[in-house]
Amino acid sequence: MAKAAASAKPAKSAAAALDPLDLFDVRAALTDEERLVQESVARLVDGEVLPVIQRCFEEHRFPKELIPKLASLGLLGSSLEGYECAGLNAICYGLICQELERGDSGIRSFVSVQSSLCMYPIWAFGSEEQKRKYLPRMARGELIGCFGLTEPHGGSDPANMKTHAKKRGTDWVLNGSKMWITNGAIADVAVVWATTLDGIRGFLVEKGTPGFSAPEIQHKFSLRASITASLFFDNVVVPAERVLPGVVGLKGPLSCLNQARYGIAWGVIGAAQACLKQLLDYTATRTLFGRPLSHNQTIQVRLADMARRITTAQLLALQLGRMKEAGTMQPAHVSLAKWNNCRMALDIARDCRDMLGGAGISAEYSPIRHMLNLESVITYEGTETIHQLTIGRELTGFNAF
Repeated sequence: MAKAAASAKPAKSAAAALDPLDLFDVRAALTDEERLVQESVARLVDGEVLPVIQRCFEEHRFPKELIPKLASLGLLGSSLEGYECAGLNAICYGLICQELERGDSGIRSFVSVQSSLCMYPIWAFGSEEQKRKYLPRMARGELIGCFGLTEPHGGSDPANMKTHAKKRGTDWVLNGSKMWITNGAIADVAVVWATTLDGIRGFLVEKGTPGFSAPEIQHKFSLRASITASLFFDNVVVPAERVLPGVVGLKGPLSCLNQARYGIAWGVIGAAQACLKQLLDYTATRTLFGRPLSHNQTIQVRLADMARRITTAQLLALQLGRMKEAGTMQPAHVSLAKWNNCRMALDIARDCRDMLGGAGISAEYSPIRHMLNLESVITYEGTETIHQLTIGRELTGFNAF
């Protein structure tokens, strides 16, 4: 008995050293550069985002004053090579998204759209002239971009696109509309996808072009610290030099979505960690019936389940990142990660909100803000059902869309 008791002591000590937000020590699997990137972004979030984000959410205001600070750390187009972009690896980009979303989904959404949905298609499919014109200024935060794909009649069916462009001499004439466009009202350039006689093509529509408008969508109860707009095109003339020459068809926009979905799969982990951290602090200090909430079995079981889900999501995201770096990542891999991790984060945010009791509906506590944001995150860049059907198609070989 004494021998068994003695052998139990080191286990207890090891357990006490575990990081409750990183139970499997994912951080130990990171390179020095990856850890440095995470630490730098974490400091930005702690020092610049968290002090203002509650007020911004309440005021329905995106903190534009943070853009130069995000740019100064190289967070805009961070995974792209050249053109004043940082050229960081996939894990670094994932960690950037995770730390930013620990602050707020709206901040991560801004960076995701700028990087994955606007800068990436210009970098991947643009002409050399387009890359030189737009990418350096976008990396510096001097030009803001938005991504026009989703349409009012049905975002999950991009092949049924109504926005169209017709050739007129050397120019193109663009007509149609887009909906739920992050950054739309402040964007200097919109990457707009439209049908043509040749197939779907990408157009760079600059702010101020006659016939182009981008009114902001008001009265949102989610992503309130993010700018969302509609885009309208009424005989908008786009010169040939603003058409992306490197891609025709759905491959263009869908490849951009895969880049964004990858970042989301990492980002939502940060939101879940923020909720769990606040709940751990709350249950340790909230006393009911003569003892802290954290001393109750039911509370511990629910906390343990959150930690299990976060750990699973962390390991999934890390492996996804390594596959992306190795060039073996496929769209279905991204769908599985986006589906699993968004569901994880939303469930945790909802449960944390519930466990905070009456305080859970107060903006002074982050879970309700994260919960409301994640209702959008689980929907955009492919709804949960779309990703489930993507995996179902892989398993059965039958397309049930």
